[in-house]
Amino acid sequence: MYHQIARNKRNSIVVISLFLIVWLLAGFVIGEFAGGTSYAVLGTVVLGLLGISAALFSYYFGAATVLSAAGAVEADPRQYQQLYNIVQTLAIGDGVPVPNGLLQMMNREELEGVLAHEMSHVKNYDVRLLLVVTTMIGLAALIASMYWNGALRFRSRDARAMLVVFAIGAIFTVIAFLVGPIMQMALSRQRESLADVSGVELTRNPVGLINALKKIASNDKPPEKFNHAVAAMCIDNPTEHHGSFFNHLFDTHPPIEERIAALEKIASVQQI
Repeated sequence: MYHQIARNKRNSIVVISLFLIVWLLAGFVIGEFAGGTSYAVLGTVVLGLLGISAALFSYYFGAATVLSAAGAVEADPRQYQQLYNIVQTLAIGDGVPVPNGLLQMMNREELEGVLAHEMSHVKNYDVRLLLVVTTMIGLAALIASMYWNGALRFRSRDARAMLVVFAIGAIFTVIAFLVGPIMQMALSRQRESLADVSGVELTRNPVGLINALKKIASNDKPPEKFNHAVAAMCIDNPTEHHGSFFNHLFDTHPPIEERIAALEKIASVQQI
């Protein structure tokens, strides 16, 4: 497992670097359409700075942005004392700072399993990486939307100008709805399985997380204010429980049945 964590950290650097390279290439292509080599260099610099700015924003302010998008509020420690007790115990056991908790409709054992899973993401630096990727995808989608809206109203006899406008929209559409989600999927799928195992290692009790995942699997209704942009950061995405083979190609989580089966194997080994 520790080798997998180290490999994931190396892969994180590779993925972020590839994402920035995509932004640089987008700037180069747009600049080249706009006016040749000098514009290509300018476009590369501008989009490179924009990509870096997005990464820095998500690094420092991404958590607050995601919580706001999901409509999350901090649980009252007096009202949810058991939640705070579990989180504090897990934080001490794993040697990580106490995070802000989020209450689930589960018993104590199941809640412990879910929180251990999520805290394993924090320990493995998964959350911060997904924040960076999600922010960059969101920014690309915003730029694509702005330019397509502008393109519909843009009128010019200059064929090059029209080509630049449509090139910008097309490139950022590809980044936002194809390149970005594929990268997000590749990151999230392997990290969910790793967080399951890491969480069980922390609690020494796979049954809690197994039962929690079974409850989640039986629930097809997304949480209130569910936002698809942050689905990769949830323990499961209820919208992925059904759908065609093509739909599952872009799933952010491995099939929940496979996760449960893997944990049940761990539980069976512990009983021997």
